[in-house]
Amino acid sequence: MTTSSSNTMLPPPDDTPLILGTHRLTSRLIVGTGKYTTYELMRDCLEASGADVITVAVRRERLIDKEGRSILDFIDLQRYTILPNTAGCFTADDAVRVARLGREILSGLENPGADWVKLEVLGDTKTLLPDPVATLQACEQLVADGFQVLCYTTDDPITARRLKQAGATSVMPAGSPIGSGQGVLNPNNIRICLEYLKDGDPNYPVIIDAGVGTASDVSFAMELGCDGVLLNTGIASARDPHRMAHAMRLATISGRLACLSGRIPRKLYATASSPEIGTVPPLPR
Repeated sequence: MTTSSSNTMLPPPDDTPLILGTHRLTSRLIVGTGKYTTYELMRDCLEASGADVITVAVRRERLIDKEGRSILDFIDLQRYTILPNTAGCFTADDAVRVARLGREILSGLENPGADWVKLEVLGDTKTLLPDPVATLQACEQLVADGFQVLCYTTDDPITARRLKQAGATSVMPAGSPIGSGQGVLNPNNIRICLEYLKDGDPNYPVIIDAGVGTASDVSFAMELGCDGVLLNTGIASARDPHRMAHAMRLATISGRLACLSGRIPRKLYATASSPEIGTVPPLPR
């Protein structure tokens, strides 16, 4: 008797790239560069994440560690596109100034990230929730200044819609407060954000930004229909950041595949997997 077997796993079907303005991303996971204990660990986790876009706080970029090293010394600028962010800004004017500073820095480095910005305008230091009014004001100014704006906001659908109307390249609602690790607290609001933002524009990119703590949070966000996930603390503050970076990469892929596949409907009662009609073959004697 001849038995044939194969351990070759078929690859998943091809997916379309994530389009953010003029940028095409092969990975739907965007990762940050803060909170790592060493630059070497950050470098290794960036690679493990599979991300091709990484976000850097412009304020922190100018800082060096105790050995006089810059964070940019540990980022392969030929491999990664830098997404500068305005973390730590609490007014629209401050965020616009920092965004322009980031553009100047990256233009000098000839990195393709010079034309966009992740906009954050925070309301206070306790919650780190975005100030919706100042965020809208800053978004309008930066769009007028030629930026492609990826806008961090709350999960409020009305605010999300106004940011899109203001010209945001992508609206990025928070799953939960920054660094909290609580995951997606209000999936119904995220669903409404997706409905409002994609109404008449199904390819408009919506990215969950902030609050995810582990791989299942990432998968859930993708299964809801989000186009990508942006995170930092979930990897950098994990007990084993390098392993978690791998987990987040795989979770992004699996969540996206599940979303595209379409889950079965939830039912109150069981449905048999095996056919209930047909002839039952006799048992061998």
